[in-house]
Amino acid sequence: MKCQYMDELTGGRGIIFATGTPVSNSMTELYTMMRYLQYGTLQQKGLTHFDSWASTFGETTTAIELAPEGTGYRARTRFAKFFNLPELMNMFKEVADIKTSDQLHLPVPEAKFETVVVQPSEHQQAMVAELSERAAAVHSGVVDPSVDNMLKVTSDGRKLGLDQRLMNPLLPDDPNSKLNACVRNVLRIYEEGQSDKLTQLLFCDLSTPKNDGTFNVYEDIRAKLIQSGVPEEEIAFIHDADTEAKKKDLFAKVRTGQVRVLLGSTQKMGAGTNVQDRLVAVHHLDVGWRPADMTQRNGRIIRQGNRNKEVQVYQYVTEGTFDAYLYQTLENKQKFISQIMTSKSPVRSCDDVDEQALSYAEIKALCAGDPQIKEKMDLDVDVARLKVLKADHQSQQYRLEDKLMKYFPAEIEKTQGFIKGFQSDIRTVAAHPLPEEGFCGMEVKSTRFIEKAEAGEAILAVCKANQSLEPVPLGSYRGFKMELAFDSFQKEYQVLLKGEMTHRVPIGTSAAGNIQRLDNALAGIPARLEKAEQQLDSLRSQQEAAQAELGKPFPQEAELAEKSARLAELDALLNMDDRGNDDPDRENTTEKPSVLAELRDRAGRIPPMTHRDEEVAL
Repeated sequence: MKCQYMDELTGGRGIIFATGTPVSNSMTELYTMMRYLQYGTLQQKGLTHFDSWASTFGETTTAIELAPEGTGYRARTRFAKFFNLPELMNMFKEVADIKTSDQLHLPVPEAKFETVVVQPSEHQQAMVAELSERAAAVHSGVVDPSVDNMLKVTSDGRKLGLDQRLMNPLLPDDPNSKLNACVRNVLRIYEEGQSDKLTQLLFCDLSTPKNDGTFNVYEDIRAKLIQSGVPEEEIAFIHDADTEAKKKDLFAKVRTGQVRVLLGSTQKMGAGTNVQDRLVAVHHLDVGWRPADMTQRNGRIIRQGNRNKEVQVYQYVTEGTFDAYLYQTLENKQKFISQIMTSKSPVRSCDDVDEQALSYAEIKALCAGDPQIKEKMDLDVDVARLKVLKADHQSQQYRLEDKLMKYFPAEIEKTQGFIKGFQSDIRTVAAHPLPEEGFCGMEVKSTRFIEKAEAGEAILAVCKANQSLEPVPLGSYRGFKMELAFDSFQKEYQVLLKGEMTHRVPIGTSAAGNIQRLDNALAGIPARLEKAEQQLDSLRSQQEAAQAELGKPFPQEAELAEKSARLAELDALLNMDDRGNDDPDRENTTEKPSVLAELRDRAGRIPPMTHRDEEVAL
């Protein structure tokens, strides 16, 4: 309402939004941005209701994905694609000036991403299986939602992926857990950067310190670092800086290297944290729900002002746990954000992924474990990339066709007209040559002048007396009619010498100099003719090249067909139960079969592979 009120007062110029992540999590955010900044446009186009907007620009796609409890697979339909992208972006760019990192070329360090995959302990594996049973019970409706529900299952699964002691602090500290892998990396980098006092950030949104004596990841990491020789004063939690003054002081210590390891959550240590001066590594112990969270985290180190040329970004995942599902969720979200926030012109329909989303897909494949699932995920990425390349190829073919039908014939005809006009004007100049001495005469406003200086003065006099913004007749010179025009952009008078073509000559304050300028312009016509002839040759060469390119098939068509066929084959193999799609009333039946029982039953009958569960829903 405030935005609309300001727009009423200012004619749509009252509000400016500035953000690095206009779309951070969901498709609805772009619609919300447009409601803030373009409400009038949405009204005009009949898109004020979200359903109208989504049906115009959004497309639902069905894809195989890991079930949230981490043990099965399911088909899930969700918004993961846009179509009518050019129209959507043309509308959004009426109010948005989008600058992406590949356009800005900022002096930021080169980031090397490394994914550290650790194996789950036996306790973790057992508890993941238990989560699957809990999910099956919730799905079957045999558990009261106040006792257990999918949100609790999901929360426990996230904790389990981080450290088993979050489920029960009495469980052993697994030496191969991702916490201990992180501590080892932190210590190694700490020692390597000792001379330059290089600093590191650790991001973890779960298990933050509560100061109530309960186990938490932060204090566990600090205790292990201190035990390994890191001075306590060089380790800090962002949570201890609970005022702006304390936060400012802490950030200054990190910038100078007094604090060399800083732990925090995305919310407290994301946007607004400027500690990049000595940062050499960032460690992600868990993963947020939004791509913007990861963008903000990595933005702390991949930032102007960092003295290091190269920096490391570590992502820790526990195989066979929720980590895979969380990275998959991020990938789906990042896909459609990348389709919009791009410096390239969008194709009509697109589900391409950018570099960041591809790294999410790779991490997801690392977590999945099953080689067939890995192959499917790799193929998903390849097929998506090849489809975008094919769409680009088709767009290029349409552009070539359009150019051959309209652009080249029109441009060639226009250039041939220029050539004929220049040739005619050259003949006119040759028929009215300059005398070796003296002046050939000029007519200005019906008066004939035979002295060069007088003719020049007469032109200047007409300039001073002229009140019109439109070209006015001036006279004639060497077979060409002359008109006087004022160019408001260049802020100068010009004489237009009009034969077959028009030759513009800027007028200065020198009377004799202006006559010389007119002669120079006429003498320069052969050079303009030569340029037009070169342009004609170039147009004909381009036309021939376009003709040769038109109709060429997509060069990677065979690869796309082969990979698409293999992807369809894998989809069929990994499809746990096609019968579930045949019966539309199956979801509404009162008795739902146990997912885990079905998994076990099928596992006994089919060679070892992991299957998806189509019915478990988060």
